[in-house]
Amino acid sequence: NVLSLAVFHGTPRVLETPSMFRVWSSSVSARVRHMSAGAAFRLSSEFVNSFRHVKAPFGFNGLGELVFKRTYARVKVDGKVEDWPDTIERVVNGTYNLQKNHIESHSLGTWDDRKAQLSAQRMYEKIFYMKFLPPGRGLWAMGTPITEEKKLFAALNNCAFVSTEGLRDDPSKPFTFLMDAAMLGVGVGFDTKGAGTLTVQGPSDMHSPTTYQIPDTREGWVEATGRVLSSCLGGGAPVALDYSLIRPPGLPLKGFGGISAGAGPLRELHETLHRRILEDAGKSLSVTLIVDIMNLIGKCVVSGNIRRTAEIAFGDPELEEYIDLKNYDKNPQRADFGWTSNNSVFARLGMDYSKVCTRVIENGEPGFAWLDNMQRFSRINGPPDFKDIAARGGNPCLEQTLEPYELCCLVETFPANHRTVEEFLDTLKYAFLYAKTVTLGPTHWPDANLVMSRNRRVGCSMSGIAQFLASKGIEELRSYCETGYESIQRYDEQFSKWLSIPRSIKTTSVKPSGTVSLLAGATPGVHYPQSRYYIRRIRLPHNSDMIPVLNRAGYHTEPEQGKPTSVVVQVPVDAGTDIRTLKDVSMWEQLSLAAFMQRHWADNQVSCTVTFDPEREGSQLPHALNYFQYQLKGISFLPAIPAGSYAQMPYQEIDEGTYTDMASRLKPLRFEKATDQDHSVPDLFCDTDACVLKS
Repeated sequence: NVLSLAVFHGTPRVLETPSMFRVWSSSVSARVRHMSAGAAFRLSSEFVNSFRHVKAPFGFNGLGELVFKRTYARVKVDGKVEDWPDTIERVVNGTYNLQKNHIESHSLGTWDDRKAQLSAQRMYEKIFYMKFLPPGRGLWAMGTPITEEKKLFAALNNCAFVSTEGLRDDPSKPFTFLMDAAMLGVGVGFDTKGAGTLTVQGPSDMHSPTTYQIPDTREGWVEATGRVLSSCLGGGAPVALDYSLIRPPGLPLKGFGGISAGAGPLRELHETLHRRILEDAGKSLSVTLIVDIMNLIGKCVVSGNIRRTAEIAFGDPELEEYIDLKNYDKNPQRADFGWTSNNSVFARLGMDYSKVCTRVIENGEPGFAWLDNMQRFSRINGPPDFKDIAARGGNPCLEQTLEPYELCCLVETFPANHRTVEEFLDTLKYAFLYAKTVTLGPTHWPDANLVMSRNRRVGCSMSGIAQFLASKGIEELRSYCETGYESIQRYDEQFSKWLSIPRSIKTTSVKPSGTVSLLAGATPGVHYPQSRYYIRRIRLPHNSDMIPVLNRAGYHTEPEQGKPTSVVVQVPVDAGTDIRTLKDVSMWEQLSLAAFMQRHWADNQVSCTVTFDPEREGSQLPHALNYFQYQLKGISFLPAIPAGSYAQMPYQEIDEGTYTDMASRLKPLRFEKATDQDHSVPDLFCDTDACVLKS
């Protein structure tokens, strides 16, 4: 007999038989369904509270916790800053609420709150112990008013792509899409195929000037910029802009965080666009002008304190005009804004790579994207499947193949944090469920919704691969990749059927990672660390109330040289026992690991920036590309930077003794009273979910 204690309307009752238990269970489930219908999903408070006193496994001697508090912890309703259990609760609640709203709004059946509660608790545990993590976008925005009230689900996506090929029909459209997405923190790739499709007109004197008073909103900034572009590119009426409604500098930006820079950056953008476009009036739209406009917009978004942003441009490898865009001896006027995008070429299989590689040796650009491979292959391990034949480019770090106006969501797993492959497969279920759920949220762009609702593209990634290789080896990695990939395909079939949506066109990738991998103490993506022991430097505003907390805990802080408003924090890091570093790994081995992951794991792409010695390996670049062009979809290179090239570098190699001495002085961080957040200062090298920006 089953002996169970239940409560009926507040009265305890012993259930002595299985039939009595089934009746009680059915009754309770019915009441739960009745009470939960229309209500937002919420994790059990008792469950969440059970984690309040559990030490979160942040990585790298407090670096992970520092980055979390600086970048992702939000201010709660009571005025306190989130701790790790709070952030996970918000993210998981937002994820399952999105599922629930989808099920109920589409009448897809009865939402099972009990089953959802068990599943959500499992996802919570996986995130808490950093088996997987949502992307930085998700940690910051999921479950906040951004998604719950404003329904700005685009903010949950990492990246996007837009083509300029059709701009003749609407000259401002691809540019305003990039600006709108960038202001939401979405990195955007763009091509230069619109060059030559129209003649730059300049404003028309045939029309009376129009006046536009710019609202103090993201939409207002985008609309005003679109009007300037339509006027200058397409011969529209002259535009007079009124900036009086834009809040003054120094005020906080609610929702997306940061501090207002006032109207200055926007006014500068409009004046610069007007001047730059008129320089080409009467000429055919050039590649340079397309990239200039995109880069000037990126500079405005960054200097406007809205969000950090990432761009990638794609161009013709045979076009000297394009591959010299970052040659500031030839184009000195671009030095002020050309840094806002990484520039890559659409490489052609069998091309001569020698000419382009001379530029790569100088500054690491351009990168290479093989669009033919992107369109024809999923994983490059057999015959082509042509799933992405409609793709036209990729995202700023080239881990996602994308169609025009397509956005994508990434999620990051840490295989080295798992003891067995079975445990890893269980993690993949919840990691993929998070990302698949994000595809349920429509954007405010109809063009994007058309492609995203069809493709449901997801990028389930891995980080800490170098650490995994050090502990388990290459054959175990192959096993995790192959069995993991097949499991994700089954999960995709299961979740797609439940949600009544198409299966994802592609599901896996390897992103370069950034601050998210720091939380977990993992090496980023496929990349090897520069050394086992090093100092990692993080920037904070000089008035951050985190600084006293760090000083009390023994961390070294100092003013940033040349920027008196910023402080640099030094954190000693040990990347792990037996880990191989860039000094041990050749350019060829880095390429081989990227190809390995493209074959066994990523049906989207592998983002990999190969560090090379210009003197020793520079001449080998064309030969390496000849071999690996058939095994990769994209790759970029970075000339090794000598130690001490500039002061306060993000990474500084140290020996074991120095590390031990620094680490021995550290005490546990206690952020209970620290209240500021999202006032972070970007590092010279991207400290976000974006790859290294090369100036």
